[in-house]
Amino acid sequence: MKKTLLVTGCAGFIAFDFIKKIKDYNYNIVGIDNLDNYYDPNLKGQRLLILKKIKNFVYHKLDINDYNKVRNFFQKNKIDYVVHLAAQPGVGYSLINPKKYIKTNIVGFFNMIHLSKIYKVKHFIYASSSSVYGLNKKFPLKESDKTEFPVSLYGATKKSNELIAHVYSHIYKMKTTGLRFFTAYGPWGRPDMSYFKFVKSILNNKIVDIYNYGKYYRDFTYVENISNFIINLLKKSKFKKEKLYQIYNVGGGNSIKLINYIKAIENILKIKAKKNFLPMQKGDVLKTLSSQEKSKKIFDFSRNNDLSIGLKKYISWFRAYYLNEK
Repeated sequence: MKKTLLVTGCAGFIAFDFIKKIKDYNYNIVGIDNLDNYYDPNLKGQRLLILKKIKNFVYHKLDINDYNKVRNFFQKNKIDYVVHLAAQPGVGYSLINPKKYIKTNIVGFFNMIHLSKIYKVKHFIYASSSSVYGLNKKFPLKESDKTEFPVSLYGATKKSNELIAHVYSHIYKMKTTGLRFFTAYGPWGRPDMSYFKFVKSILNNKIVDIYNYGKYYRDFTYVENISNFIINLLKKSKFKKEKLYQIYNVGGGNSIKLINYIKAIENILKIKAKKNFLPMQKGDVLKTLSSQEKSKKIFDFSRNNDLSIGLKKYISWFRAYYLNEK
């Protein structure tokens, strides 16, 4: 008998890619999303149109912040596994609209994990973030490193998710796994991400704002690798007994200097960017680099992790989607 997998934020970037890949496995997939307008709802709508063509996928428009409606949903649907990817993303926006992060990333998270406990979900997998590492300066960043000093409200809400999950694993013997994502990129990526802005500005001959004078370092993670990691994690949770509470880095394992990342985009587009160098933004960290020591037991991120190949795929999608180029 097929198990039922609930994916929250199903019209979002990572969830969309994950569902497209998990569809070939033995699950009934249920997706929920409130289609929030933080970024272009049309992009979310186009993702949903693709997902709705999948035979073993069903979509429900639902806001995770509405406890009663989510509870009714759990009552009507026997859910075996939850992959909770719905969240309010973005570091910069947390400085502008902090209340939304508390509502979605803390209250919404509580609604999902608490109801998963009540309705006896077998495994609750959720999105954390590399932002929890905050002021850490020892690299690569390990899951065992201290995370008490995030530098953005976004990072603080994700740290709170990990703490709440630990309580539920400890008290209720509930299996929870947090995934610390490191700068996901790829086709169908979010318009608020830096690589989207870089490609769009360069193609439109606009000035590219480059913060911290291009001296940021980021661990870029191709979205397909993230999806494969979650699939492997689900497969492992079926057959092998592990600790109830787990945290994994989900990153590429290679830190790229921002100015070199922009140069890679310029090389693919064959267009020189008009650069505007600016100071470091509030809430940003100088560098991210994930340790692979623990996560490689689930998935080897060294495969399919060539930045130039991933960027070419992204730019090809961007041209087709936004410029109608084939």
